Amino acid sequence: MSRRHLWIALALAMGAAPAKAETIEVTIDKLVFSPAKIEAKVGDTIKWVNKDVFAHTTTVNGGWEVMIPPKQAASLMVKKAESVDYFCRFHPNMKGHVTVTSP
Repeated sequence: MSRRHLWIALALAMGAAPAKAETIEVTIDKLVFSPAKIEAKVGDTIKWVNKDVFAHTTTVNGGWEVMIPPKQAASLMVKKAESVDYFCRFHPNMKGHVTVTSP
């Protein structure tokens, strides 16, 4: 094995490989986000699964909004580190929080 390949193998063994993006799933059932507080890394995807019979949103004031149709799912890939509260525009009592960190 060449020296270069040895260094690459050593770096990979020590965790230098980039982290794989994850999908974090949040269930919406009976007007509740569950879990209500989640953590993600930049590049991860948040997937909301709506089990209710009516539409919901995940809305961040001054930020993003995702529409989730009844009995369907919708996703958002997080692109920047931030900590934000979100809510459903149709049902403002539905609240959640996401903390996004750098990978």
